[in-house]
Amino acid sequence: MFSEPDSIFPAFIVLLPVIAFVLTLFLGKKFPHGGAYFPIAAIAGSFIISLGVFLEIYPDKIVQQSLPWFANMNIGILIDPLAVVMLMMVTFVSLLIHIYAVGYMSHDPAKPRYFAETALFTAAMLGVVLSDNILQFFISWELVGLCSFLLIGFWYHKPSAAAAAKKAFLVTRVGDVLFLAGIVLLYVNLNVLINKGLFTPEHGNFILQFKTMFEAAKLIDPTQLTFITLLFFGGAVGKSGQFPLHGWLPDAMEGPTTVSALIHAATMVTAGVYLVARTFPMFAATPATLSPGVPDSLLIVAYIGGFTALFAATMGLVMNDIKRVLAYSTVSQLGYMMLALGTAGAVVGAQAVGISLFHLISHAFFKALLFLCAGSVIHAVGTNDIREMGGLFSKMKITGTTMMIGALALAGIGIPFINIGTAGFFSKDRIIEGTFEYGEKTGDMIPYAFAIIAALLTSIYIFRLWFMAFTGKPRSERHPHESPNVMTRPLMILAFLALIFGFTHLGFYGYLEKNFELMGVEVAGHEGEAAATSPIVVLLPVLVGVLGFLIAYAIYYKRILNMSKIVSSNNPLYKLLLNRYYEPTIGADMIGVKLTHGVVAQSGEFVDRKIIDGLIIDNIIGKTTFCLGEIARKLQTGVVQNYASVTLLGVGLLLIVLKLVGGI
Repeated sequence: MFSEPDSIFPAFIVLLPVIAFVLTLFLGKKFPHGGAYFPIAAIAGSFIISLGVFLEIYPDKIVQQSLPWFANMNIGILIDPLAVVMLMMVTFVSLLIHIYAVGYMSHDPAKPRYFAETALFTAAMLGVVLSDNILQFFISWELVGLCSFLLIGFWYHKPSAAAAAKKAFLVTRVGDVLFLAGIVLLYVNLNVLINKGLFTPEHGNFILQFKTMFEAAKLIDPTQLTFITLLFFGGAVGKSGQFPLHGWLPDAMEGPTTVSALIHAATMVTAGVYLVARTFPMFAATPATLSPGVPDSLLIVAYIGGFTALFAATMGLVMNDIKRVLAYSTVSQLGYMMLALGTAGAVVGAQAVGISLFHLISHAFFKALLFLCAGSVIHAVGTNDIREMGGLFSKMKITGTTMMIGALALAGIGIPFINIGTAGFFSKDRIIEGTFEYGEKTGDMIPYAFAIIAALLTSIYIFRLWFMAFTGKPRSERHPHESPNVMTRPLMILAFLALIFGFTHLGFYGYLEKNFELMGVEVAGHEGEAAATSPIVVLLPVLVGVLGFLIAYAIYYKRILNMSKIVSSNNPLYKLLLNRYYEPTIGADMIGVKLTHGVVAQSGEFVDRKIIDGLIIDNIIGKTTFCLGEIARKLQTGVVQNYASVTLLGVGLLLIVLKLVGGI
């Protein structure tokens, strides 16, 4: 029934969390746990409907619903393979996080506000996924940004949380402005094509619908199309924390850990990857001028993604805040997803969307697991600093075991050739193999080098975190304890998915590969299966993952290396990484303060005070008004006879004018 065009069920995927937002905001204080059951029930309902839609449309149907809005715009819903897998992931992971939050936020007095905001946040992300046109996509995208601001700054009484929320809002606005500029440029180009009679949307389609955009892409001037896609990618760089707009994402850790899990696993940061995946036919249609056979936009996506994966992994090595380690891990893994879209897109065309999205969903499971495990640890010991932990496994076996499973999945540990392994083994290692195939095809091995080195560093930093937190002797006089069942049960479910989800990879790739074909869109690119890779290429990602584990085991468990000489302010490399390449100083102080305050703000003050207030208002408008007032004042004699004479004269002139006009 869901595949019927007039079915209202798909709309309830978004509407249920919106209703929960309203109920929780106004009635939450009157219900247990701050009204948490409203969003939990609503998101559970959204997941059930999403699952029902999937079962109805699988394997070769889509849901398309559209209503006219204004001019030649529309409001619509598009549920295709790409959207439906995202819907199920977002609703399911968000549901587990909301259940976990009942225990985690149990002592917070602002629970109703928290659950209201998270319900709206989930609804906004679902709106992004369901949108069938780029303008509606952008509106939901902006609502996601607003909700992230509210949630990152949830504890607004803390100056660091308020500053982090403002930073996230402002940095992501840079990407949003680029995205909006891309939409405007696209609209202008589509109108030019339509007005010249070179393109006519199919009957019932609207100008900014994805299908219309994809059909017109091959007719848009190649240079203009490159600009449009790169502006779209600029929006994705901001939302998905890619270099150089990544700085807001680690600072977002100032919010509750459940917010971190929601932002970093299921919602906001995946929106940028989803944008590039959703508009992939346009990226694939750009010209190949920078590298033979590789569309320019996809090449830039690949390089930015690969560099981000490596760049963020280096900083994850030295962070001591348990949540910041995971935050830089998120930035790095988002880089892998972008890398997959860029490199695999040049090798296997539209199959790149399935490869990237498979890692996105695998990452959602094991990164939500890792963040919630971190929240369980923080809940138990009252600190984020892994240097103050140690020996927690004996007291927190469920948290420790599930976090180890998440770490194994993040590191991509598995057994090649017989295809047994964690979700990350199937998803991330496929991306690394894809970068090698890309290198063989183009002769460019730089993305492969980015990917393989980042994989080694990923394994080191995540097992460093685990060994420092859960092994050895306690390094502080705290009394850790296992979290309550309402927190540990979601950990077990996510750990199970992090172990078994990888076995769905073949069916997943096959289902997503047909996505644009079902829309009736032909995707430019290199379709077909990639060439078989050598055994060493298949083995290497797992080998570096195991090597990273052994390095962390030797250093942080066996203590065979004295780290005091390395972890020192006298070590310039360590100092560089600990200070995050001085990006906060350069970005916030030099660019943010000096440029924004010194140039923009002071220039604005000069224009306001000297030109507008001084020259225009005081000199021109002020003096002119004063002179006219002086003239008018002299006419105010106070003699009634003079006023009557002027009135009679005016009436007489008015009658003469009317007579003349009537004569005409």
